[in-house]
Amino acid sequence: MKILYLTNLPSPYRVEFFNELVRCGIDVTVLFERNNAQDRDEKWRSDEKILFQENYLKSIKIGNESSLALDAIKYIKKKNFDLIVIGGYSTFTSMICIEYMRLKKIPFVLNADGGRISQDSWSKRKVKGHFIGAASAWLSSGSVTTNYLVHYGAKRDQVYEYPFSSIKNADIENPLNEANKDNLRKKLNVKERFVVLSVGRFSYDRGYGKGFDVLLKIASVLKNLDIAFVIVGDEPTREFVELKEKNGLDNVYYIGFKSKSELADYYRMSDLFILMTRGDVWGLVINEAMSYGLPIISSDKCVAGLELVDDNNGFIVNPEDFLQASKDIQLLYNDKSLLKKFSESSLKKISKYTIENMAKVHLNIFSKLIKMF
Repeated sequence: MKILYLTNLPSPYRVEFFNELVRCGIDVTVLFERNNAQDRDEKWRSDEKILFQENYLKSIKIGNESSLALDAIKYIKKKNFDLIVIGGYSTFTSMICIEYMRLKKIPFVLNADGGRISQDSWSKRKVKGHFIGAASAWLSSGSVTTNYLVHYGAKRDQVYEYPFSSIKNADIENPLNEANKDNLRKKLNVKERFVVLSVGRFSYDRGYGKGFDVLLKIASVLKNLDIAFVIVGDEPTREFVELKEKNGLDNVYYIGFKSKSELADYYRMSDLFILMTRGDVWGLVINEAMSYGLPIISSDKCVAGLELVDDNNGFIVNPEDFLQASKDIQLLYNDKSLLKKFSESSLKKISKYTIENMAKVHLNIFSKLIKMF
């Protein structure tokens, strides 16, 4: 089985996923549009050995992650692949490839790691529909994304869902006991006994995209309790530094970029994970937090939250409703048995969302599609 993938960046989870496909016996060739994003730290890249055939296209970089690479067409013209998968439709390169295959009547699969229906203008909806609807089959990360794809022209009976993730089986671990958590908090210079963690970049819409302004409001409401709010990602903007100082939020900790291994200790020391994002087509940090057994509070604008969080392992809230989120945090702060129940449920649910399982599901889907095409 020979598969050609087009994707924009060699993000760590993609590299690990492509490697896992190879371990499943698939001959994988990947076309990367770029070797890195403009707003990513170099430590973000994976150091895992490459098992698949990787090719970096000669591209004109556009914005943080997009590009224009015409040489992708030459790989499609070779016609020596059993299946072609386009990993999105929003870059100029992917649009050109989709249009070429549509005109040449070459069947292909369009992958969507996430997506949520929004209020688009007529013209934007037509453009999305043109490219999304051109595929022969679709790969979807879950029911929310499936509804999104169908909304823009996908055929529901040709949409195949898979458990989207960035974690491996070995990444799932039981929470530390309180004594070990306390030791880790001391090591990381966090003095409070209950830790609420959020992970994301301030560079995403100046911190407002990930809802860090809302998180500071929550920290202000709960600052008389023994609760720390730890934000890991990149350096805060001057505005957020000033907001923290102005409101006397000594319970808020800004932590810069951390590698996967460094970030692990922040998950381990935490009691609860929160993501008040105003828009995430998935939100892999929720998968990661659940792999450490953390209960989740997610905004209803995050697809991972909508897919993975229910009343057994957390709460879904409006991203502007800091008072409700504050009540939910206080409830878990006071109720250790509920906190434990949510933790156990997160671990149980996320055990199905691993890179190994994602690859196995893809193998089954690819086998069906090759017979159909």
